[in-house]
Amino acid sequence: MTEAAPAAAAVRARRSHSKVTDAAPSHEELSELVSAMSSIADHSGLRPWRIIELRGDARLKLGEGLAAAAGSKREKYLAKATRAPLVLALVVSSRPKHKVPVWEQEAVASGVAHTLGLLLHEAGWGTFWRSGSLTRTPEVHAAHGLAPTEYLLGWLYVGGIPERDQKSKPRKPLDLGRHLSAPSADATAAPQ
Repeated sequence: MTEAAPAAAAVRARRSHSKVTDAAPSHEELSELVSAMSSIADHSGLRPWRIIELRGDARLKLGEGLAAAAGSKREKYLAKATRAPLVLALVVSSRPKHKVPVWEQEAVASGVAHTLGLLLHEAGWGTFWRSGSLTRTPEVHAAHGLAPTEYLLGWLYVGGIPERDQKSKPRKPLDLGRHLSAPSADATAAPQ
């Protein structure tokens, strides 16, 4: 193989954009990207996830939940919730009594979150991932209307890529010796 596959090129080009413009994909555009999640690796095909699409004033409910959980700084949390025109809440819809362990169900939802972020970037949208200490508080849980077996992974903020961020910046090369090992048959390799 001499050329990078399109998926590898997309992964290498992906960047987080902590500041985005007011442009955002339409519901229809987002639906098309979310439909691609049917191919995410998912033991038993549980699809133990869902995405809550927050636009306009719907984002304020997130801000109110964050402010209630923090107990202060309401305006700060309302501003955080509205810093992108589209906020996608990534939810794990776990089935605790299923043969597939909850940690593996969460891994599927994490795969959805990161693949969706990659697809959005590939489609020309800026994204950034946020979570934090308030993500799994009862107040934030209630603000999203989550079921008892559901919990948030975090939020994918989505908007247009600002002009200043249009050029990709080089990344620090990956230390393959630390992240990829190939032990011999008679030895076990540990990360260095």
